[in-house]
Amino acid sequence: MKRPQGYDRREVPATPPAPARHEPEARDERRQDAAPAGRIGTVTEPIPVIRDTPTAPPGETPAARPSRADRTAETSPYSRLPTNREIDKALRAARRERKRLERGEVRRFTKRSRRRRIAWLAAAAVVAGLVLSVALVAYSPLLALKHIQVTGTSRLDATTIEKKLSDQLGTPLPLLDQAGISSDLAAFPLIRSYTVESHPPDSIVIRVVERQPVGVIQQGAAYTLVDAAKVPISSSEKRPDGYPLIAASGAAADVDADSGFAAAASVLSALPDDVRAQVDTIAAKTKDDVSFTLRGTGATVVWGSAEDSSLKAADLGALLKSAPGSSRYDVSSPHSVTTG
Repeated sequence: MKRPQGYDRREVPATPPAPARHEPEARDERRQDAAPAGRIGTVTEPIPVIRDTPTAPPGETPAARPSRADRTAETSPYSRLPTNREIDKALRAARRERKRLERGEVRRFTKRSRRRRIAWLAAAAVVAGLVLSVALVAYSPLLALKHIQVTGTSRLDATTIEKKLSDQLGTPLPLLDQAGISSDLAAFPLIRSYTVESHPPDSIVIRVVERQPVGVIQQGAAYTLVDAAKVPISSSEKRPDGYPLIAASGAAADVDADSGFAAAASVLSALPDDVRAQVDTIAAKTKDDVSFTLRGTGATVVWGSAEDSSLKAADLGALLKSAPGSSRYDVSSPHSVTTG
């Protein structure tokens, strides 16, 4: 009896179900299933696919290690976006850093100017400190005026002047009233000029220059002693002894330099003391016709103008010694003097 085809085919023992396989394995199985039914061949077992699974270290289960997908998610820059607060904080930190860098650059490029400014400020502070110290000391009661001394007086009484200035006592030296001192000293006509010297801490010295009388002018029945500026010094009904009588017109030199009085006063100031003591009367109508008479002998001296007065005075002194009995001495031309 003929057996059916495939009857004597060996039966392959059943195998346990294989684990899930990838798509290529499934295609291989379908390809085997699609083989001809009457064909007897060797059944090939599928090759298992081994996954690249990291081995866990001893004592650690594979489930405890993060998977590759988890590690990829952790290292990705887009795994976690910053919040608005974190962005604001980062921006503020960046701005602070930029400002710090800018300040450093500014300080580096302005180092020289800052040193120069610091030097000027230090010098100004020193000067201000000195000024403040001087001001505090100067205006303190320690420098209040307590003593007044007047020097240079001969006709004037120094004590009288000091009493006149007593209203300045108690005032700090830098705050003395100079206008008040000038007004007080103006009450003394004999004072021609003065200077005020401060002697800290509490004294001043006033040096007075008195007016020097040069002659006497007659005003009616009175005789007034005047100086070269025609300032009255004293007045009396009797002519003062030792001073010449000035018979000249015009004002002093500070008012009219071409007046007769200015020329006569200039000649008297140029004469030596011994010659001036012999002058009795001096007259001058203009600045070019000065003449005077000598006391005792009555001799006349023709002087001319006030120019070259020092040279004319020397010539007159020599003539008085060489020709003491002459009645006329002409020194109007100092290089050609005559007597008569």
